Amino acid sequence: MQTSPIQRPSSAFIGASWAALLIGIVTYLSGLWNAGMALNEKGYYFTILMYGLFAAISLQKSVRDRAEGIAVTGIYFGLCWISVLLALLLLTVGLWNATLQNSEKGFYAMAFLLSLFAAVAVQKNVRDVARATAAMPAEAPGT
Repeated sequence: MQTSPIQRPSSAFIGASWAALLIGIVTYLSGLWNAGMALNEKGYYFTILMYGLFAAISLQKSVRDRAEGIAVTGIYFGLCWISVLLALLLLTVGLWNATLQNSEKGFYAMAFLLSLFAAVAVQKNVRDVARATAAMPAEAPGT
C-alpha cells in the first residue's frame, strides 16, 4: 500500500477557520452580553456554547483517531456523539422556550453552529499542521 505525502493545510484555510471560530464565538457572546435576559439565562447559553465546543472538538478528535488507527473506546466515542447531540438539543429547547424574537433565536442558533463547525475545522488544522511538521525532515546544520 502506497502512502500519500502529508500535506499541510493552506494558510488561507487555517486563517479562515480561526476567523470563523472567533467570529462565531464573539458574535454569540456579544449577543448574550447585550441581551435583556436574566443572568441565569445568560449563564445557561454560555455553558451550552462551551459544552458544545468541547464536545465537537472531542468528537472530531475521536473520529480522526479511529481513522488513523488510534484506539478509541466505544464508550468514549459514543459519549462524544451524545454530547454533541445533547448540546444541540439543549440549545434548541432553550431557544424554543425563550421569550425572544425569532430573529434573535436564529441569531443564536447560527452563531452557535458557526462556532461548532469552526472549532472542528481549527482542530483538524492544528492536527494536520502538527502531523506535517513531524513528518518534515530536519534541516542539516549550516543550511
